[in-house]
Amino acid sequence: MKTFILRLQDATRSEEIGDVTSFVGEDASGSFGILAGHARMMTTLVTGLARFRTGGDAWRYLALPGAVLYFYNDVLTLSTRRYLLDDDYMRISQALRQQLLAEEEQLHAMKESLHHMEEEVLKRLWEIGRKGAG
Repeated sequence: MKTFILRLQDATRSEEIGDVTSFVGEDASGSFGILAGHARMMTTLVTGLARFRTGGDAWRYLALPGAVLYFYNDVLTLSTRRYLLDDDYMRISQALRQQLLAEEEQLHAMKESLHHMEEEVLKRLWEIGRKGAG
């Protein structure tokens, strides 16, 4: 069976996995698969899980907060902020869920901080306007 190389890149590391026989991911149009010899393609993966298989081995799973996918000359490159790689579906699903919840909490805290800063700026502008009118 023909194989290809999976190149994973995030902000701090890079690794290559050889002998990949198939890859399944999801972009905005839905799920799709890639086999060796696939035409050149580029897309963006949505946040979630992707999977791939090497040889006759079981599926391995990738948790991604979105990624740019590029396939050319039997090399599949995934570029993302970070990724988690695991053989156990339940374990990686739980890790992804925890990661998404943590990011949601950080986003909420950032929005609250931004709202507070906006209120302070408006308050100071109002005070400056009052002093200028008086």
